[in-house]
Amino acid sequence: MPKTLTTTEALAAFCARAANVPYVTVDTEFLRERTYFAQLCLVQLALPGIDESDAVLVDPLADGMSLAPLYDLFRNENVVKVFHAARQDLEIFHVDGDVLPRPLFDTQVAAMVCGFGEQVGYETLVRKIAKAGLDKSSRFTDWSRRPLSEAQKTYALADVTHLRQIYEYLSADLARTGRTAWMQEELRTLTDRDAYVVDPENAWKRVKTRTNSGKFLAVLRELARLREETAQSRDIPRNRIMKDDVLVELASTRPATVQDLGKSRLLQREARKGDMAEAILAAVKRGVEMDPADHPKPAALPDRSALNPALADLLRVLLKAKAEEAGVAQKLIASSADLDGIACGGREGLWARGWRKEVFGNDALRLCNGEIALSAKGQQVKIVPLR
Repeated sequence: MPKTLTTTEALAAFCARAANVPYVTVDTEFLRERTYFAQLCLVQLALPGIDESDAVLVDPLADGMSLAPLYDLFRNENVVKVFHAARQDLEIFHVDGDVLPRPLFDTQVAAMVCGFGEQVGYETLVRKIAKAGLDKSSRFTDWSRRPLSEAQKTYALADVTHLRQIYEYLSADLARTGRTAWMQEELRTLTDRDAYVVDPENAWKRVKTRTNSGKFLAVLRELARLREETAQSRDIPRNRIMKDDVLVELASTRPATVQDLGKSRLLQREARKGDMAEAILAAVKRGVEMDPADHPKPAALPDRSALNPALADLLRVLLKAKAEEAGVAQKLIASSADLDGIACGGREGLWARGWRKEVFGNDALRLCNGEIALSAKGQQVKIVPLR
């Protein structure tokens, strides 16, 4: 029967044990459909071993429960914190406890580096590495409701018990292939605190639009900032305030009065009156009256007039060959847009740094400079030096 910790003292005792082991596996269950910030409902933890006491559930919703002992463990540099697809979990801990676990190991990232494909799922790794199956019947549980059933607890605990074997396998494989540094390079973005801070000033960049008019973008930026600040202050999903298509519509029509707002096809009824309506009109006014010098600038698009289609095709062949040789997914190394950018003369990008440069970037530049050619022999593509 899964053990659930419901007091700070019990959590502290478990974390004291965890401080003396090489790693701890971690997962969370949360809800965010009704809130802006994710509501943490359950934390699953497991230590190396097979004893029942080595894996527990932590109930953060229990009366008087403090996660301070867990956050102290996250700061312990002697214990590796193991997650699968950690980004959302880390965001929760960053917001709730102002902490990011260090050192970190993400089995999804490690699996990509080890050749399991792009964004491989936990269930796939359980099947391929742990040779087990997962009961997914509790996948859509409302984790905020209490009490949790034994089936729900068993389901939740499986997300960290199998993770132990997966971690040990992938960690050993990375060491064997000399790719531990590759994974650490990928994890830098996950452990960057700035990645978990949503700045309302930049919220407009999330909205997809084909319009690059300065005035349109100025109004869009003000509306997106209003939506983000309102959603954060009320702790409700941003789409409950206004959906993206509403922002685009209002940035296009630029309403100046409450009567103008009433003509909107998409704006929710409650936003057409009262304080919200006034805030929307003020945001539109700020954008309309903004000095053109302060208008937001859209991201510069690559100049495709310089694209060499033949070179782009050769780069695709090279990428496929190098990805197969390295045993990693092509998209993890470079995207189709990256290849077109290189063929246009671009020399900056993720592909040109770190392990990607070693695997593909150096040869891509040599191909562009006419220093190598490609030849086919059977099913293999070979690099032929020319200089």
